Amino acid sequence: MPANYDAAHDRLTEYMRRKGLKLTRQRETILRAFLSGQKHVAIDGLLAETRRLHPGVGHATVYRTMKLFVEAGIAHEHNFTDGPAQYEPAEAGNDEHHDHLICTACDRIVEFENDEIEALQDRVAAGHGFRLTDHRMQLFGVCEGMATRGICSIR
Repeated sequence: MPANYDAAHDRLTEYMRRKGLKLTRQRETILRAFLSGQKHVAIDGLLAETRRLHPGVGHATVYRTMKLFVEAGIAHEHNFTDGPAQYEPAEAGNDEHHDHLICTACDRIVEFENDEIEALQDRVAAGHGFRLTDHRMQLFGVCEGMATRGICSIR
């Protein structure tokens, strides 16, 4: 069982109870597959992992369940490129912010945190009379492996 499964399961159970929905075995299997897989996953990748655990799960079920996970605060949905949306786990009870570097050649995604960038964003916003409540930074480029060898160093 993934380390963060219990907290996410509790959050999902409470969300489903408030909405009057059932926490089905398929939804629990999708949650397990989602939390034990890649950090950033598209529906098709999650479907493959889910079917490994529960062969009868369909594409529409995974899609609808991921929408529920986003609404429940268990997952974040990202549209990094023109391709399909990707999902990453939201750390239950932890609103840690991070940004993303995305390789446009191999789709590698690197998460990073930088206090200087965060402070600069706050200063820029304040200079324009804003108080930031949220933001997303996505930097696009070519990873080192693609730039030097034409091969992604991760995949």
